[in-house]
Amino acid sequence: MSGNHQRVPEPRPGLRGVEPYQAPQLDVPVRLNTNECPYPLPPAFVEDLAAYLRDVKLHRYPDREARELRRRLAERLGVDPEGLWVAGGSNEILQQVLLAHGGPGRRALLFEPTYAMYPRIAWVTHTEVGRIDVVPPFVLGPDHVRGAVAAGAEITFVCSPNNPTGNAQPLEVIEELAGVLPGLVLVDEAYVEFGGKSAAGLVESCPNLVVVRTFSKAFALAGARLGYCVAAPQVVEDLRRVRLPYHVSALTQAAGLAALEHADDAMAILDAVRRERDRILEALGRLEGVEVFPSDANFVPGPVRRRAGLPAGDGGHAGGGRRVPGGDG
Repeated sequence: MSGNHQRVPEPRPGLRGVEPYQAPQLDVPVRLNTNECPYPLPPAFVEDLAAYLRDVKLHRYPDREARELRRRLAERLGVDPEGLWVAGGSNEILQQVLLAHGGPGRRALLFEPTYAMYPRIAWVTHTEVGRIDVVPPFVLGPDHVRGAVAAGAEITFVCSPNNPTGNAQPLEVIEELAGVLPGLVLVDEAYVEFGGKSAAGLVESCPNLVVVRTFSKAFALAGARLGYCVAAPQVVEDLRRVRLPYHVSALTQAAGLAALEHADDAMAILDAVRRERDRILEALGRLEGVEVFPSDANFVPGPVRRRAGLPAGDGGHAGGGRRVPGGDG
């Protein structure tokens, strides 16, 4: 009998032409490319986490609703637990939103430049992508609102503070977008604890608003993979319909609960990062011929631009800078 001549089946069209998303992970003391927090939570956090883990029954599935974590987090934020949802990192929240409100024949709108995962997750979920360019200083205004209305997207993404430009968007513009657009307005606040104002307080009056955050940055918990969103309870129900079973592990839930007990320690780390960010911004601003954009995030936006009059080849374009220090959600 001849051997099996079957070939590996072809995946969906175009898949093998797409490179896997993989930010380099170098074994170095500080990684600038992923915007991680450079400082860990104190040893007392590890001790409290160990205490939580001793009570975890790993032979059982975790609480699929993460009720205690949602209750404690909602208490901290001053929101109803029914209007709060958690997932394995903020990227999973983005994917759940696109699964629930995107898909074939539906569109997501991006204000570019912005977070590179938005179009990638849109492609994975077969969601069309519309784009509106935003020029320096990268602040949304009336023209962008009019463009969003004309685009007619089911989901409009606003990253605030924005990755990679670092600036927060005006709350009044976010509120206006939510007021004039019939679809969801998703505000990605992965960096909001470092600067800018949160849109979470607008959710009650703007039920089409979804505010997404992460424990990776402000809580120095990137290794645990925990993100959450504040949204209308009906939107949370939509996300529950597309989530995978037991999508947040018992270990991750324990890490989140322990981190919440050390919120004051996390805030002290935030202060240290903000001071270092501002120090670097001030030092760069003193360099002759360099223009520096302000940052509300945990990184200094790159690139810096050379002012007019400098010779060619001296970095006089907007494509050759660095993030300092800085990502993934």
